[in-house]
Amino acid sequence: MKETDRYFNGIADKFARNIYGTTKGKLRHLLLLEAMQPFLEGGPQHIIELGGGTGIMARALLALGHNVTLTDASEDVLALARELLVDYPQAKIAQATLQSIDNLADYDMVVCHAVLEWLADPLATLTRLSQQMRPGSVLSVSFFNRDAALFQNAVYGNFDYIARGMKVKNQVRLNPDNALAPREVIHHVTQAGFEIAAQSGIRCFHDYMQHKPDNDEVFAQLLALERQYGQQAPFCWLGKYFHLMLRKPDKPAD
Repeated sequence: MKETDRYFNGIADKFARNIYGTTKGKLRHLLLLEAMQPFLEGGPQHIIELGGGTGIMARALLALGHNVTLTDASEDVLALARELLVDYPQAKIAQATLQSIDNLADYDMVVCHAVLEWLADPLATLTRLSQQMRPGSVLSVSFFNRDAALFQNAVYGNFDYIARGMKVKNQVRLNPDNALAPREVIHHVTQAGFEIAAQSGIRCFHDYMQHKPDNDEVFAQLLALERQYGQQAPFCWLGKYFHLMLRKPDKPAD
């Protein structure tokens, strides 16, 4: 059966609870925002978020004074985003699949977080983004780390699952189809014309903890550890998500 892209119509509330109503979601958001911060300086930027979900990241970028267009394929998810962004009437919100968007050259930054793993052909999507973005613009992209998923399942003893290529017998709707190996993605994006400006692992420790943080003090200690080691090998390669800041090079002078 041919793979197709997956969206979250009908399960928007579950999506919001599972992703952002947990320490893993809070940690991922904070670490991604901090990784993007050096590229958000120098005045307001025009930013488009692809597959922006319920608007958590869009709200943070709007609060920093940037001009944000939020897109997602799921109208159910965007309904939650409109509620969240009610205090930012300047935000632009549009229901659109990633493949239907063709004006990326209008933006200084493209944000594509935790989207690739839900697509039928994620690497081809990265090539398409490079082709559409204008020289000098940047792409913030994060994706579900296949290497980290394998490591975690081995630690938990899920050997049959690994032997099946980490494919479940009965599809879980919030279980990504196409986790990606960071080194494979890095090779692909450089071949596609991007320059790597920064890279980091997101949640290098949290997902391997037997007991997740249950109070603010422990969460703060873990956050400090994630910040300290997220860009250092070997820990960065075991982040449950991997993050890249990619720059589309300026065209050489004639």
